[in-house]
Amino acid sequence: MSSTSVTTRRVLIVMPALNEQASVGAVISQVKQSLPGMDVLVVDDGSSDDTAKLARAAGAEVARLSVNLGVGGAMRTGFRYAAARGYDVVVQVDADGQHDPDEVAALLDALDDADIAIGSRFAGKGSYKASGPRKYAMVVLSLVFSRLGKTKLTDVTSGFKAMGPRAIKLFAAYYPAEYLGDTVESLVMAIRAELKIKEIPVIMRERAGGTPSHSPVKSAVYLGRAGLALLLALVRRRPAVDSSDSA
Repeated sequence: MSSTSVTTRRVLIVMPALNEQASVGAVISQVKQSLPGMDVLVVDDGSSDDTAKLARAAGAEVARLSVNLGVGGAMRTGFRYAAARGYDVVVQVDADGQHDPDEVAALLDALDDADIAIGSRFAGKGSYKASGPRKYAMVVLSLVFSRLGKTKLTDVTSGFKAMGPRAIKLFAAYYPAEYLGDTVESLVMAIRAELKIKEIPVIMRERAGGTPSHSPVKSAVYLGRAGLALLLALVRRRPAVDSSDSA
């Protein structure tokens, strides 16, 4: 594990964004205020509104995807951008305002002895609660991943994460774009590549604007899709990543 400190790491904040014109400018401003000196890349995932324009106006770099690929496809673009430009850390932050930039420092601290730091909604900080099929899916997935990763994981579908050099190398080459691939399959991939994963308790805020991505219909089929994503991840060939690479 690298001894590079938080203050000297090159950190890229990656924001996947789909039609987030109502919040993206304010979120970028909060990130720049809380995390001075860190670069921000907004990956506009095929938006039909002014997301890209407002992100640039707020001071972020913008990568525009011509079609909607989902969070996985947007993050894969972010990892490739980071790998090509020599960043040491990628932090995934939602463009809707739910992720508090003030929590990023704790995620970066966790990378001193981990490859991936996950911001958990269920690790004892805040009052976030899931319900219905999503709740049951999260419980089952947490039990499975805690066993696979040999460490307690309570929030494996969290999109608030910091990832170090080994994770960037892995994900730039292999990050899955399928539904839930950005959480479930990518985590299986990381475990099988022998990356160390830690959880940090965080508080999730309400959306600052826009429309939630999970409709009642999607929530109803969430458990089945999560199970399928996990099964596919487990049967796929292990990525060819040198686990001896230092981070």
